[in-house]
Amino acid sequence: MIILVSDTSVLIDLERGGLLEHAFSCGLTMVVPDLLYERELEPENGPLLRQLGLGVVALNPDEVVFAQQLRTLSPGLSLPDCFALSCARRQNHALVSGDKLLRTEALAHHCAVFGLLWILDQMEATGNIGSSTLHESLSRIWNHPRRRLPKNEVMERLQRWAPA
Repeated sequence: MIILVSDTSVLIDLERGGLLEHAFSCGLTMVVPDLLYERELEPENGPLLRQLGLGVVALNPDEVVFAQQLRTLSPGLSLPDCFALSCARRQNHALVSGDKLLRTEALAHHCAVFGLLWILDQMEATGNIGSSTLHESLSRIWNHPRRRLPKNEVMERLQRWAPA
């Protein structure tokens, strides 16, 4: 089983699409580093995310050092992003992110990387969520001004999930 280390952007998009509950009920295991949770999630909807099943994990000292070094070498990344990448380097972990710079860094460090669309595909594969719900949710995410998804991949899924 793979453990998904999420950045904030993916969780925001899932919330934007009304898919948080579905994401956690379809068998995906998601965690965030404690620093990311405390700085970016806890004040808003952190307790709800924890109730749904989001895990909060601490980095060991070597992982903290890696995150701090990464932050120095890649000033475009936030410290919470660096903590997420450091955590995603663990065995049987993968990063889930919509941030291009973070995804690029993760690939450079030989991490498995997935995005929101991959999560939606996994949700579809479980059969626990209907295509009409996925279509409506992805449309809501796509129509938001701060979207960061690849247009061609979104359009392919919207067409596949369109009501008959």
